[in-house]
Amino acid sequence: MWHDTDVIRKAVAIMKRTIYLDNAATTKVHPLVVEAMLPYFTEHYGNPSSIYGLAAPAKQGIEEARATIAGALGAKTQDIYFTGGGSEADNWAIKASAEFMASRGKHIITSKIEHHAVLHTCEYLEGKGYEVTYLDVDENGLVRLEDLRGAIRPDTILISIMFANNEIGTIQPIGEIGEIAKSHGILFHTDAVQAFGHVPIDVDALHIDMLSASGHKINGPKGVGFLFIRTGVKIRSFIHGGAQERKRRAGTENVPGIVGFGKATELAMATMGERSAKEIAMRDYLISRILHEVPFVRLNGDPVKRLPNNVNVAFRFIEGESLLIKLDFAGICGSSGSACTSGSLDPSHVLLAIGLPHEIAHGSLRLTLSEENTMEDMDYVVGQIKEIVAYLRGMSPLYEDYAKKHPEKIG
Repeated sequence: MWHDTDVIRKAVAIMKRTIYLDNAATTKVHPLVVEAMLPYFTEHYGNPSSIYGLAAPAKQGIEEARATIAGALGAKTQDIYFTGGGSEADNWAIKASAEFMASRGKHIITSKIEHHAVLHTCEYLEGKGYEVTYLDVDENGLVRLEDLRGAIRPDTILISIMFANNEIGTIQPIGEIGEIAKSHGILFHTDAVQAFGHVPIDVDALHIDMLSASGHKINGPKGVGFLFIRTGVKIRSFIHGGAQERKRRAGTENVPGIVGFGKATELAMATMGERSAKEIAMRDYLISRILHEVPFVRLNGDPVKRLPNNVNVAFRFIEGESLLIKLDFAGICGSSGSACTSGSLDPSHVLLAIGLPHEIAHGSLRLTLSEENTMEDMDYVVGQIKEIVAYLRGMSPLYEDYAKKHPEKIG
């Protein structure tokens, strides 16, 4: 049990250190990104749509960022359209393509583990008369290609499958999915918010027609994203007004944000190999220690086809929210697969889709690393998890009941 001295000790610990392990939610803006953005708040503040000289640096900054991002994808510069974030890009890709293709068909294919920016957009379209097939995934969160092929119909107009899952880190067979879509003449969109800047992406090799990404997932600023739209893909504008973004996305551009996104992309691409190797080493070390040292725990997501920095585990007999609160008290920032909504604790739709029962899904923990973390951090995290899980199980009637029925399994 924890006593007052333990509380004081942990309070002192959190004052001394914070271990941030929620990089899938957002990342810290890199100092070089801030440095690149600053002149566009003050010195180069002109509206890039204006014709006078003061506006030229702003316009140039946007186009340089566009070229950098296009290069990271193997795309044409003119195929990158800046947005207010990944959710807007997802909405634009799905709603606008569905509207434009409505005369050909009204059937869309996606998966059950997509981000809500995709799922809720599809639900909206269902209310407008479209039909959506939500593909099941296997126990590791992978879309089955045979299921995808079987779902295609003559009126299928769009396939939208995320590149990598934001909760369990599973990376989908995007190249194969893109090839299937291309062979049937169907548009293929992928939500790459979690993947862009973390794993290599070549839109031509992977047969991607549209791709969404967001700045704040790669040490860039919040409030800026982009949608890649392949030349020749006919979709309508999403935001109407002025002629910005080649008349496809109205509104004065967020110049500092776009410049920052470009700089963040440059840094992410330059460090991807070394950064990924370090994150994978820490990820695998953390997973191994948790699985071997904490009883009644399972890894969620594919053990190999996985984002370099993603750890998602589920502990039986505890609530993820309680674990998060105590980890926060110990100076560790993570997230859970459960969200408190309207006074009720709902398990993650992703964890349910991979077959976890509610009682196990409630005990999930997602830790997403960065290159700033260390092996020392991982050791501290494991120590805190072991202590906190043991404490929470000590108060759990479910664990107590299980221990009485299965004393031989309690070490």
